[in-house]
Amino acid sequence: MTQIRLGAVKYLNARPLVHGLDRQSDLFSLRFDVPSKCSGLLHSGDVDFGLIPSIEYLAKPNYSIVPGVSIASNGPVGSVALFTDRPVAAIRSIAIDNSSKTSVALLRLLCAEWFEIEPKFVTVPPDLPKMLQRCDAAMLIGDVALWTDPDVSGLDKVDLGEEWTAMTGKPFVWAVWAGRLDVELGGVIGALQGARDAGVIASDEIAREYSGGDEDRIEIGQAYLSENITYGLGEEELSGLRKFLNMASDLRIIQTDVKLTDVKLRFYET
Repeated sequence: MTQIRLGAVKYLNARPLVHGLDRQSDLFSLRFDVPSKCSGLLHSGDVDFGLIPSIEYLAKPNYSIVPGVSIASNGPVGSVALFTDRPVAAIRSIAIDNSSKTSVALLRLLCAEWFEIEPKFVTVPPDLPKMLQRCDAAMLIGDVALWTDPDVSGLDKVDLGEEWTAMTGKPFVWAVWAGRLDVELGGVIGALQGARDAGVIASDEIAREYSGGDEDRIEIGQAYLSENITYGLGEEELSGLRKFLNMASDLRIIQTDVKLTDVKLRFYET
């Protein structure tokens, strides 16, 4: 069987989903990138499966999803947030890190439907002090958002996962494994699901290894993987995903020729 090329998100939250896959070099090659790069590699055909921002599933008509696996949250996510020194209602500009289209789309949706503000969005590198020099608030994602302590700078942290669940009562799906239909599967789907199961069990060990001996980060990382992030893709997660895609389409946050109310998510058979 031809080696399967995997593109995974480089952040801590993705590590349980690839646990042990680096030891299966006969089956997989594995690379890590920011979410937008993972989706770009899949769109260009440079990887066979990508752990892509959920909104990117709609970018191509020939993708399927690995069933039962996602990066999701039900309430606070911890790693996608606004940092600001003022009430949300007073925010007039937001600096954004465009590394994940899903996070940016969610922010735009929340501003329109939940926060009821119409800020200017400015794309800049994820450097919090510089972002806040330019704008009233800054959106950070991934490890940078997770490790940033807002109390040190006297800031408020507005967790976008928490705000989504407060608005909808549903989980939020941040990323899914997606691949093309023409890929020879073999045991790939089972291997990805098995890596998820093993990674969830080993989450404390994963956080410890990832955090490089920093005890504060180890503690935060272990709590994050066990309390904030979930890795299933059941009916509740799928309901949240469909709601997000439909709301983003209705608000023209995403552009697609497909009527999302008619979309049936396609899954690989196991």
